[in-house]
Amino acid sequence: QVQLVESGGGLVQAGGSLRLSCVASGRTFTSYAMGWFRQAPGEERDFVGVISRSGSNTHYADSVKGRFTISRDNAKNTVYLQMNSLKPEDTAVYYCAAVRSYTSYYISDNYAGYDYWGQGTQVTVSS
Repeated sequence: QVQLVESGGGLVQAGGSLRLSCVASGRTFTSYAMGWFRQAPGEERDFVGVISRSGSNTHYADSVKGRFTISRDNAKNTVYLQMNSLKPEDTAVYYCAAVRSYTSYYISDNYAGYDYWGQGTQVTVSS
């Protein structure tokens, strides 16, 4: 069992930055690739980005590529989402999620395959 707790959300003006954190419980953090997803009101949950369990492989949605960066600190059981040049359309609840990985480079953008989810943190970008 893995528990995930996100933090770092808030209200920011367009063009600003936020860094989200997600801390995982347990001693198996390095067995999981970690993804970020987001969900706006009335919308489906969308993929944002993912990082492999080793940190060597990342993948981003086109809508955030070049603005958002995922990183992880395996010693701290933490994954980060650095969000720069924020836009009003980035407003959503952001979720981190863990997917069991059997290779160091495995990543997935399919939310249905993820094993564990955090409770989410709200990000609001004002225009």
